[in-house]
Amino acid sequence: MAPDPRRATGVLFDLDGTLIDSVYQHVLAWREALEAEEIDLPVWTIHRKIGMSGGLFARALLRETGSALTAETVERLQRAHAEAYTAYAASVRPLPGAVDLLRKLTELGVPWGIATSGRRQTAAPNLALLDVPETVVVITRDLVQRAKPDPDLFLAAADALGLAIEDCVVVGDSVWDLLAARRARALGVGLLAGGYGREELERAGAFRVYEDPADLLRHLDELGIRDAE
Repeated sequence: MAPDPRRATGVLFDLDGTLIDSVYQHVLAWREALEAEEIDLPVWTIHRKIGMSGGLFARALLRETGSALTAETVERLQRAHAEAYTAYAASVRPLPGAVDLLRKLTELGVPWGIATSGRRQTAAPNLALLDVPETVVVITRDLVQRAKPDPDLFLAAADALGLAIEDCVVVGDSVWDLLAARRARALGVGLLAGGYGREELERAGAFRVYEDPADLLRHLDELGIRDAE
């Protein structure tokens, strides 16, 4: 039986680093894009910005270098990143437990959706890896005015599910996910799978932190999600 949307708890997932093991492929793709513009930044600096929208990401990185930034440069960087990431796509895999977690939520009748700062072009192959049905709510950067750490993605996903954002749990791997969740007034859950530390995620607003989707699946009851008794 379909859940009553007035009472249901929804789960909104980030994609990269949360359900898909793709963070470091994105890091390398951004490094290639930056090098093409003769911008030299260490890999760890790039990693700290993964989870932002592409435009905000480029601005944040270039702000650190003091380089001038034009709209044309941002566009070239985003295009080069997408092209470079495509070359790494063959090495991308679902994170442990991701597919089982989504199936379990569906089995329990829990509404869930995906909200990613990536554009549809880069998100589509990852959604296929997760075997996400076409009927599932997926909000990409293309569909909102601003991406993380702004709350637009999660607000749009909750609205598409027919739920109040206050009735949703946001699951993400980066501080940007959790800052966006906090601004949206949703409970935030952090995963360590994207490379951020437990304390960083907790300071950004995570009320629980788990290792990966498999660990979250084992602890769904801590989110108030469990089989009918």
